[in-house]
Amino acid sequence: MEILGCRLDAIDADEATARILAQARQGAGAQVVTLGTEMVVYAQRDPRFRAIVNACALALCDTVGLLAVARWRGAPVRDRVTGVELVDRLCAGAAAVGLPVYLLGGATGVAADAAAMLKERFPRLRVAGARDGFFGEGEASAVAAAVAASGARLLFVGMGSPRQEFWLAEHLRATGCGVGIGVGGSFDVIAGRVRRAPAPVRRMGLEWLYRLVREPYRWRRQLALPRFIWLIALEELGVRARKSGAGS
Repeated sequence: MEILGCRLDAIDADEATARILAQARQGAGAQVVTLGTEMVVYAQRDPRFRAIVNACALALCDTVGLLAVARWRGAPVRDRVTGVELVDRLCAGAAAVGLPVYLLGGATGVAADAAAMLKERFPRLRVAGARDGFFGEGEASAVAAAVAASGARLLFVGMGSPRQEFWLAEHLRATGCGVGIGVGGSFDVIAGRVRRAPAPVRRMGLEWLYRLVREPYRWRRQLALPRFIWLIALEELGVRARKSGAGS
């Protein structure tokens, strides 16, 4: 389906995991985006970013705002597919089949700490490599070459949006990975640097509020939510107007 001009694949975490693992084993350069409301709002003013989202192999529903709109429009989506949970699921699957993974992004030491935690959770997991996201555009090709040399097939990129999506669109093929996924701040959570909202808060769809209370400096980012609601309202009015015009 499409929301505000952005593609969204209305599939659950089980199906997303199965598709990604299959592509990682057999494919070459499939980009996956975990789509959130802030990203959709950003796409309204950046056609290049919107084109990347729409060209991805999968665009998954990461936030409660997108989930609510998808359900309102009849999509059979049971729940969100968040970056943290997707990394966990994919590492479990990768460990079972011997699929090597690479973690790229975060502050110094975060990706390595996240990799260590994942190895502890899944002892059979093959971590091909891990490095931080502090490198300039002039180093991007060398970073992609290092990933390729590692033999990784599944690449997690936690450099924040839109940087991670732009980087993957430009350099994923050079890494030799079957799949590359932008996972935002997932490494911080996995490494224990950031505490995730308790499960009851997540089930109520208030994880965004929990993070805002704990990290008030994020308030500017949360302004995307009312903007998203306003744009959706305008889109709904436009659809109804077109239907009314067609039926008259």
